[in-house]
Amino acid sequence: MSAKPEKVSELFDFRRSARAVLDIEKQAIDGLYQYLDEHFDKACEMVLRCGGKIVVTGMGKSGHVGNKIAATLASTGTPAFFLHPGEASHGDLGMISAGDLIIAISNSGESDEILALLPVLKRRGIPLICMTGNPTSTMAKEANVHLCIKVDKEACPLGLAPTSSTTATLVMGDALAVALLEARGFTADDFALSHPGGSLGKRLLLRVGDLMHSGELLPRVGIDATISQALLEVSRKGLGMTAVVDEQGVLAGLFTDGDLRRILDLQVDIHHTSIAKVMTANCVTVGSEMMAAEAVKLMETRKINGLLVVDGERRPLGAFNMHDLLKAGVI
Repeated sequence: MSAKPEKVSELFDFRRSARAVLDIEKQAIDGLYQYLDEHFDKACEMVLRCGGKIVVTGMGKSGHVGNKIAATLASTGTPAFFLHPGEASHGDLGMISAGDLIIAISNSGESDEILALLPVLKRRGIPLICMTGNPTSTMAKEANVHLCIKVDKEACPLGLAPTSSTTATLVMGDALAVALLEARGFTADDFALSHPGGSLGKRLLLRVGDLMHSGELLPRVGIDATISQALLEVSRKGLGMTAVVDEQGVLAGLFTDGDLRRILDLQVDIHHTSIAKVMTANCVTVGSEMMAAEAVKLMETRKINGLLVVDGERRPLGAFNMHDLLKAGVI
């Protein structure tokens, strides 16, 4: 009597099945190149000329993909939202205004929920871009522009579950969004304004002036201070450093924890020696408008743990260290 396999994988090759899916879906994506034609150009031009919002709609799996396409458009400079076609027939069609544009998605091109909306959309003069896998379908014929997303076959061995077709739809949507992004000259700063939350937004939006310690929290001593007085200021402000300023308040130098370790090795009298003799005179400084992400790169390159922020006359405005950047989520 043969032993019973301990794992299902001893009876079925999961990886073979997965590789077959990837191969079929790659072929589906390759097949999209033929549909990047004058219709694609016209669709992009329609969206660019649209003075309102882009309303994406689709039923079932097409709806899930459409939701993502709408989100991608919105985050890359094209105002867009998703509208469920079933809900649209029961009042949500009121979300669509004059000047808006519809992108309707259906693999068959015969979605009952979307077809039910077409007479109203036509009557209101709302431009229609349809993405379908059937260029002879009702939706394709009624559209101002039809984007073909036809695939040879689904990756599902039954040919039933939307797999290759939804992948092709998603990729065509990404192609549309990115082409529009580049045509608009959309920048990383523009992208950040749509993504203020999370680490991405913080890296792109946060400036040095937003996180520096200023006012009474800025460690600062006069150039006539002793080392012990400077150490007291370093300890009190907790940034591991202090600015040293002259009689006019202009930055003369910087004293850090690292400087302290060096002078202790030299057995310097910290109570009577002037800070001016041991400070770093030509220290690295930044302006308050520098992006926090740039400051991180500068600190890593120069192998320093903190920076002073100065104005145009080199008067200290603030200070920050790696811990502040870490706490702010920049690193």
